[in-house]
Amino acid sequence: MKKSPNDVVVTGIGLVTSLGAGCAPHIAVLGGAKAPEPVINSETCGPYPVHPLPEIDWKDQIPRRGDQRQMENWQRLGVYAAGLALDDAGVKEDEGILSTMDMIVAAGGGERDIAVDTLIANEALKRNDREVLLNEKLTTELRPTLFLAQLANLVAGNISIVHKVTGSSRTFMGEEGAGVSAVATAYARILAGQSTHTLVGASFIAERRDILLMLESVRALRPEGWAPLWQRGDDVEGGMVMGTAGAFLVLESRQFAEARGARIYAVMTGVEGDRGKRDDGRLEGRLERMFKAVGFAGEAGDLIFSGATGRNGLTLREADFLAKSFPDAGLRGYCGLTGASLEAQFTTGLALAALAISEKASVPVFDAAREKPAQPASRIAVTTVGHHRGEGVAVLEADE
Repeated sequence: MKKSPNDVVVTGIGLVTSLGAGCAPHIAVLGGAKAPEPVINSETCGPYPVHPLPEIDWKDQIPRRGDQRQMENWQRLGVYAAGLALDDAGVKEDEGILSTMDMIVAAGGGERDIAVDTLIANEALKRNDREVLLNEKLTTELRPTLFLAQLANLVAGNISIVHKVTGSSRTFMGEEGAGVSAVATAYARILAGQSTHTLVGASFIAERRDILLMLESVRALRPEGWAPLWQRGDDVEGGMVMGTAGAFLVLESRQFAEARGARIYAVMTGVEGDRGKRDDGRLEGRLERMFKAVGFAGEAGDLIFSGATGRNGLTLREADFLAKSFPDAGLRGYCGLTGASLEAQFTTGLALAALAISEKASVPVFDAAREKPAQPASRIAVTTVGHHRGEGVAVLEADE
């Protein structure tokens, strides 16, 4: 790999999933001798299983109780994971670096008023004029201040307040596609010399009944209990098991990172995102174009960390495409362990891939139905195929 001052390198990882908080529990999974056991909660949101929030002491990264109280868990998790990434990169206390650090966050909306949602759903069973009903309830039942506390860019705002990251700030919305756009933008800006160091990431809480309601309304969820990712069916409905995740990365230009003596986990050599209709082979055509654009040939010894959501039919279409296009590359479907995490999906996969490369891990098989044992990889492609729309591909390589 030819080195350049503007190479985009990963220097900090802040990762929280149901497997644990921080790099250590995830390194243990990636370097394990056998397939790890997923962590599942089937009670809280039954009948839908979820990968839950692990035990966290928020004050480790959000020391002021006042800051903790004014955030909901989706915001706390984002701020916590961002703090882990800054700590890991060794810049947490460096005001000079933090004051010029750019920040790009992918975020959804805040938690809804479940009581009002329940009221509307129950009343709709009794009336046919549901559009009128909806307008009535939205104008009489919602607190006027509700949406002020739910704005997507509050994650970035709270990171700025708690961690003093005060360079430019951008927030993307749009589920899995937002995570792809956040990383792609950070990558492009550093590669072009428009930024030297950027904090990028997202957070998602699976144990939210409002999110589960929306996903179940399009028949995306799996209510029958957890099953391995590649074994959830090929019909058009169901399949998704949601997963809590907070995943932030510190990305820097090589020149900036080397000048401060930073540890480099991996080099990001390409990022592509797209969206569009998926019928008539258009999804496969788009994936083919994106893999070509990032320069991934899928040679023997390479790995693919698939961010397939588990949604029936769609997940197997991606698996079939990868098997046909890259028969020599190993496959790992990480969402079988972490769950589908919408905005945080892409950065979760990138964090796991960067750790696997840095640790030279022989990543164990997660699901033997589609995966085979593999040796440590120096090149890993990470995919995300959104449950409804939006696709992304990125490539990480060892810094050799």
